[in-house]
Amino acid sequence: MNRARLPLLGVIAALVVLAADQASKYWVLYELNLPDIAQVVVLPFFNLTMVWNRGVTFGLLASDGAWSQFALAAVAAAVVIALGVWLKRAETWFVAVALGSIGGGAVGNVIDRLRFQAVVDFLHFHAFGWSWYVFNVADAAIVCGVAVLVADSLLRRPAAEG
Repeated sequence: MNRARLPLLGVIAALVVLAADQASKYWVLYELNLPDIAQVVVLPFFNLTMVWNRGVTFGLLASDGAWSQFALAAVAAAVVIALGVWLKRAETWFVAVALGSIGGGAVGNVIDRLRFQAVVDFLHFHAFGWSWYVFNVADAAIVCGVAVLVADSLLRRPAAEG
């Protein structure tokens, strides 16, 4: 792919993630009405479970103060700006898509923080006595994007000098 088009590919990935995240949250909040019913068993290992996450990953730094939600939103916005700068320098399509996915997920969670003072989490996997943290589409996109960036940094061969 033409390197000049990689930022556009990253922006498209961000928009797709953002749209999927916000549409899924709209559906669980207003169509399924998950806040009132709390949980829906979908499969023996997967539930839709309503969680209002007032912290960051895994509920860390949780606070009920409105100031904390704005502070977390500001930090996420700064991260999105940094990702945009990185995206301009992306060298491969999968790095561009990974950066866009992280950015789109971060924006999706910032929207929640500004609207609800918490992030809407609802995807809950569990099996064999283990229960993973409840998360959302934005969180999944961020984790997958970071995994691609880590794999790229570990597996990419250095460019030949001179």
